[in-house]
Formats: sequence, C-alpha cells, structure tokens
Amino acid sequence: MARKKVIFEDTLALILAGGQGERLSPLTRDRSKPAVPFGGMYRIIDFTLSNCLNSGLRKIFVLTQYKSGSLERHVQLGWDPIFSVELGEWIYTVPPQLRVGQRWYEGTADAVYHNIYLLEQVRPARVMILSGDHVYKMNYSTMLDFHDGRGALATIGVVEVPIEQASAFGVVQVDEEWRIVGFQEKPKDPTPVPGKPGVALVNMGVYCFDTGTLVEVLTEDASRKTRHDFGHDILPSMVATGKLFAFPFVDENRKQVAYWRDIGTLDSYFEASMDLVAVDPVFNLYDQAWPLRTLPRQLPPAKTVFAQEEPGGRTGTILNSAVCGGVIVSGGRVERSILGPEVRVNSFARVTDCVLMDGVQVGRHARLTRAIVDKGVSIPAGFVVGENLDEDRARFTVSERGVVVIPKGTVLG
Repeated sequence: MARKKVIFEDTLALILAGGQGERLSPLTRDRSKPAVPFGGMYRIIDFTLSNCLNSGLRKIFVLTQYKSGSLERHVQLGWDPIFSVELGEWIYTVPPQLRVGQRWYEGTADAVYHNIYLLEQVRPARVMILSGDHVYKMNYSTMLDFHDGRGALATIGVVEVPIEQASAFGVVQVDEEWRIVGFQEKPKDPTPVPGKPGVALVNMGVYCFDTGTLVEVLTEDASRKTRHDFGHDILPSMVATGKLFAFPFVDENRKQVAYWRDIGTLDSYFEASMDLVAVDPVFNLYDQAWPLRTLPRQLPPAKTVFAQEEPGGRTGTILNSAVCGGVIVSGGRVERSILGPEVRVNSFARVTDCVLMDGVQVGRHARLTRAIVDKGVSIPAGFVVGENLDEDRARFTVSERGVVVIPKGTVLG
C-alpha cells in the first residue's frame, strides 16, 4: 500500500481535452468533443476523470483549447469540489498559454510541449497522458505498476479491435514481454495479432512516461518539422530504444468483452449510446465498485403520466430506455432511447432509438426515430423525424448510417 501511495503522489495526469471533434459536428458546434453529453447525465470526459479518481490519481491538469467554456464550467462545478488542495490534490483546466511561438496547439505532443512548465512546477516522477474523449473503465494503477516493473521509458495502453476497424488507429506489434517492436499509425493494411488474424492491437491514447524521457522526446520533436503528434511521431521514434512497452487493457467493466470506445463520429456516438440501453449492456453504468461521477443536479424523479387503456387513450410508456431526473413522459411512448435531464414527451408522441439531451420537448403526436436531439430543442406537435431521410437531409445533418442530428438552437415550426 505504501508503494501505491508513492506511485500516486509521484504521478501527474494530463488529460488532452482540446479536441475540435469535426466529425461529431453539429454536436461540437458550441462545445469541445470531451464536453459532449453522453449517457443522459454525463459528459464524455467524465469517464476518463472517473478512471483517474477510482485509480487514485488526484493531480490532474485538463488541457483545453477548442470552445472550452462548457467544459471548463463542467470541471469547475462538477469535479473541483471533490479534490482537496490541502491534501496535495487538484484538478485544473489549462487553456493554451501561447508560451511557444505565440501559436495554438498543432498536435497532441505539441499540446504537452506547450505546458512543459507545468512539469517543472510539479516535478512528478511519471506522467499519465490521457484522452478526454474515450469511454471505458480502466485502473491506471495496474498500468503504472507494469510500467515501473518493466523499467520502461514509456508505456502505451493497447486493446484488441477487429482488424477491419484497426485502420482508424495506431497499430502496434509486440514481443513475448509486451515490448513494442513495430508501430503503424492508421495503416491501410493493419498487422494482425500473431495467431489471431481477425484482430489487431491498437493504441488507446493512454500513455505513461517517465518525466525526464517525456521532456527529452518532446523537446527533440519540437526542433523538427513533424506533425507533433504522439501517434505519428513520438511513439514510433521510441521503438528503437527497446524500452517502449504495451500494456494490455484490463477492463474494470467486468464483462467478457473488453469495452473501449473512441467517440469520434456521429455514428459511433449513436451506437455507443444504444449500447447503454441494451437488456444486458456491455458497458455497465450501474457498477457501484467503479462509480462514474459527473456534475450533480438537484432534480425531481422521472415519472410517467396517464394510463388510459381504452381505445384511442394515451399511456405514458418507457421501454428499454435510460431516463434521467426531471423527465416526464406524459402520455407518450419511448423505446430504446436515452432521455437527458428534464426532457418532456407529450401525449401520443413516439420516441424510438433516440438520444434526447437536456430539456428537449417533444410535442403531441410527434414521431422521432434514430435521432440525436441536442439540448433545449422543442419538437412541434405532429413533427416527424427519421422516417424520410431525404426530407431530413434538407433540414438537418444525417450521418452515414442514417442518424438524424438536430443541433442546439434549432427552431422548428
């Protein structure tokens, strides 16, 4: 236990949370990707922050950049009260300081390089670098133990994914000791795991560096013309050292299938949301042994209204759905959907396979199918979404797989 405490006290977490998230537009029109609501009451960044807290990491800098107001408010109100500065704990959001050449971040490695002065102030023995836009459960302390035990200069969290999906990620090859012997960033023909032709090992965007090594490789990279990116530049350059290791993902979700999702597109966002409303969801929001935290809100309980069983009557019905506080389903029907706080579904309306964010109002007799509706949008009475995609494309964004997205501020008449 004493050794664990030393590891935690000597480890700093840097969360990269400045992503623009262009492929998630229009959900990222007014907010950064890590600030996008997910799972009804959470923001995407809450899952990485919950992992830190559950792993005992309590020195955290959140590096922001793109449209960071919503994210900074969420961290300040929802997460800052959990930490005690008197006990050497903190969580701070750090916007770009323009310390390097008066320019914005040009890559993931560049974002950390801009903030090397933070490492000089804190002087940690090691740094965890984490992405703020992934959904998974991971105990980082087991990775820190692995890193120290191998005498690694840097360690990468890796997970197996189907080979047909691996081209979207960095693909690594390892030897019997999990030493990385090859690294391909988003290859057209990913190298499969030996003996497993259907899967590849991909980079999760979870890194552990010895601080001295991190400063050295970032400084060297900054002097060259590169993308200044961990996946494209930093990590491949370290393979030759023989001290770059891969840590196989251990899922705290305790399911047979390891769950890790990069919420990078509208379709991946929608599919990950629908994962949550399965009868036996692969990603478990209800595990008290690994609590997921967010900004608490004081809201009344959800309720259904009306149970008129006669022909033509209205019945408030919710089936196979996740429903947050303050929701009222008043004579409407909701199936396989996620309803954020204070959503209202009015009489005879039907909501099927949808994500409705905070405060959405669905009018009487409206029908929504395979749609994502952002905060505060009012759907007029009788309005239909998701049944004629040609009509929907003329009014809204429609994803490659036919999910209709209605952004914040949309006025429908």
